Amino acid sequence: MSQLESLRLDKWLWAARFFKTRKLAAEAVSGGKVHLNGQRTKPSKEVKVNSHIVIHKDQFSWDITVLGINAHRRPAVEAVLLYKETAASILKREQDVAQRRVERQFMHTDPAERPNKKQRRQIHRFKQH
Repeated sequence: MSQLESLRLDKWLWAARFFKTRKLAAEAVSGGKVHLNGQRTKPSKEVKVNSHIVIHKDQFSWDITVLGINAHRRPAVEAVLLYKETAASILKREQDVAQRRVERQFMHTDPAERPNKKQRRQIHRFKQH
């Protein structure tokens, strides 16, 4: 990790591998999905060591503390060293994953249960009227 003191929030999120591109990171920050030190912020806000960040992405949420600053996107093994996630955040995300897994089992539909051609025509007629 380099000896930088601060870095733009969107660039840090990209380097820490929370988002695939800086543009996606900037859009998430602008959209209020990322909070820095408990407040909504702009993508250009500077992140420093010991900053507190809450990230909401898709159905998941991370509550992290910044441990390092790196301006370059490194392998995932190194990116994990840039932050420390709280135990409560890890537990909640694992519970969410387990809950979605259970829901997916019950929501599973068999391809044989799809409407046939006659049923599709009836559905289209119904929706047009």
